[in-house]
Amino acid sequence: MRDEGYSSGSVLLSFLLGGVVGAGIALLLAPQSGQETRQKIKELADEVKEKSTEYVHKAKDKVSAAVDESKGYYEEKKSLVKAAVDAGKDAYEKEKEKLSKG
Repeated sequence: MRDEGYSSGSVLLSFLLGGVVGAGIALLLAPQSGQETRQKIKELADEVKEKSTEYVHKAKDKVSAAVDESKGYYEEKKSLVKAAVDAGKDAYEKEKEKLSKG
């Protein structure tokens, strides 16, 4: 059986969404005026928007770093394969010359 874990991003997002839902329920059940409740909901929505924007920027940075790392890995392997192909061509030409002379 395969053991599947959860990424830190999905755990953070789940925690954030759980907090939002819990805070929303608490606001709706709290004994206060409608205007106060609307103000608190607006503040909560602004806070969630700010945190989610921050989360998206961090995720983009991580993806960008991973892409850059992958490009470097690709270029490194590409140059190794090219060097091997060139060495093979050189060896082929040398053998071809030896056989034609000999």
